[in-house]
Amino acid sequence: MSAQDSGAAERRRQFADEARAERPDLALLCLLVGAEAGPPTAADSRPSADPYGIDAAQIELDRLAGLLPYGARGAVAWASALGELLGEQCGFAGSSADYQRLESSLLQQVLLRRRGLPILLSVVWTEVARRAGAPVYGVALPGHFVVGFGDPAERVLADPFAGGAPLSGEDAELMVAGATGAPLEASMLAPAGPLETVLRILNNIRAWAAARPERTDVALWALELSLLLPSHPARLRYERAQLLVQRGEFLRGAAEMEEYAKVVDAIEPTAAQAIRERARAARALLN
Repeated sequence: MSAQDSGAAERRRQFADEARAERPDLALLCLLVGAEAGPPTAADSRPSADPYGIDAAQIELDRLAGLLPYGARGAVAWASALGELLGEQCGFAGSSADYQRLESSLLQQVLLRRRGLPILLSVVWTEVARRAGAPVYGVALPGHFVVGFGDPAERVLADPFAGGAPLSGEDAELMVAGATGAPLEASMLAPAGPLETVLRILNNIRAWAAARPERTDVALWALELSLLLPSHPARLRYERAQLLVQRGEFLRGAAEMEEYAKVVDAIEPTAAQAIRERARAARALLN
């Protein structure tokens, strides 16, 4: 195994261990996701102890937290302080163009570019605020991730994608109605846990790659990280097998289809048989 492969395997082990920790570190998990995409800046010829920018990103989050005013009290005060620092002074925000960039889903790149998807910008907000002692949490609204402060019942919300603009209850209702056509439910405002957040980030990366057939490499590592989470949709195993076949790894893909068929067999025998037939078709592609 090369040093590069060994390093990648070690990061995967670290990701799996952190995902199973009693209190998973959201920033570290996101940074390990970002490391899968490679170094965050153009590599130079000098060796680096931190080529994937993990330590540098943690230092930047600490630095930003140190810029927050000391002694803020109350959810509204914290939301205002974060909006002034990250939104106004530092320029963290997003636009429609950011949805077309893989970098918008990678925490290292978001910290460098100060642009990103709503969920990554929300990670920046929550991680900076948490380091400063703020009562903060992510809110996984359908189609748009935001940040909450204080007791969730207070509904003090901010939208980092809009530079930290306050989000009223009515604004949240309109946002959910626009995304789903359904009314806002109280459960949608519950704090999002680290693993839920990371899985949603990986789903976004997979969606980005699905629209770009030439980027099956990205789709594969996003799938493989999703499978390392302690709770994930079982169907991801079948999607990985299909992706391996798409990439020309017919034997590996067929073998994984057959393993998945064993899982499905007890619940849906007809579906399991169809999967086995696809596995045979994949093996036939070698002829």
